[in-house]
Amino acid sequence: MKLLVTGGSGFIGSNLIRHIIDNSEIELLVNMDCLTYAGHPENLSGVDQNPKYHFAKVDIRDREAVAKTITSYGITHVMHLAAESHVDRSISDPGAFVHTNVTGTFNLLEACRGLWQNDFAAHRFHHISTDEVYGTLGATGFFTETTPYAPNSPYSASKASSDMMVRAYHHTYGMNTVITNCSNNYGPYQFPEKLIPVVIQSLLHGKPVPVYGDGKNVRDWLYVGDHAQALWTVLTKGKAGETYNIGGHNEWANINIVQLICDLVDDYRKQPQGTSRQLIQFVKDRLGHDRRYAIDASKIQRELGWTPAHTFEQGIRETVHWYLEHQDWVKAVTNQA
Repeated sequence: MKLLVTGGSGFIGSNLIRHIIDNSEIELLVNMDCLTYAGHPENLSGVDQNPKYHFAKVDIRDREAVAKTITSYGITHVMHLAAESHVDRSISDPGAFVHTNVTGTFNLLEACRGLWQNDFAAHRFHHISTDEVYGTLGATGFFTETTPYAPNSPYSASKASSDMMVRAYHHTYGMNTVITNCSNNYGPYQFPEKLIPVVIQSLLHGKPVPVYGDGKNVRDWLYVGDHAQALWTVLTKGKAGETYNIGGHNEWANINIVQLICDLVDDYRKQPQGTSRQLIQFVKDRLGHDRRYAIDASKIQRELGWTPAHTFEQGIRETVHWYLEHQDWVKAVTNQA
């Protein structure tokens, strides 16, 4: 397997590469990343010394450079994670999300179609997406692989568009594709603009902890290491043309997560319980803020045998500890942003 991972210097991509690079099936692993604010070489410190590992600084919006990279390395498999992914940024600058998430995915598909067209079955294009394409849920029910798409932000709309493009290349050209839609990830190396690292960093610096609206928006949280294992399972065992939902079976309201992190930080810093909670501050809600996401991950469990290894309580404790112990990393990546 000559594997291309796009966005491999980002949060999920770097955890994925760390998780899979030593697998014997992989002869070569190429990380294609243009190193935007969320992609950092520091995320792969140590891994970059592995003889299998190669780095290609390429923007997926550059069609010619994408095709040249895929052809020159003789890529046989793609795991496509590169994307603009922050909802707030998509509200202020939707165009960047269309260019990267839609046009970028098209460029990758076209390059792979050109190289693989004589033997699609021996190759695979794995597109990594989000549960946000399904829209929002009420108090009950779950997203399944057959839930109609109903994206509510420019970010989720751009991901829905790229999902549909991948589906079209399977049905029109016969390309060997799989799609995964995951719930919210958390864990080491997440850029400090997302909820969990924002809370941790705010607490460490004694700053107010912002919580949107009433804090009762619910998300299903997935530990990034478990997600990495699920992605590898789908790449190697998933059925061509299929979609697999990946979730952590961990529904939490935002305010409850924030309170839990406050208590963990108090514990680690040996402060009286409740000290950090005093920094919680409710702020104006995000535009179009979806109320609840929840994934039904029974298909990947039933058909491919994957289940998450971490409970949320285990994963969040490890994550808080990692950030407390890696403030040099936080400083380095935020200074580059």
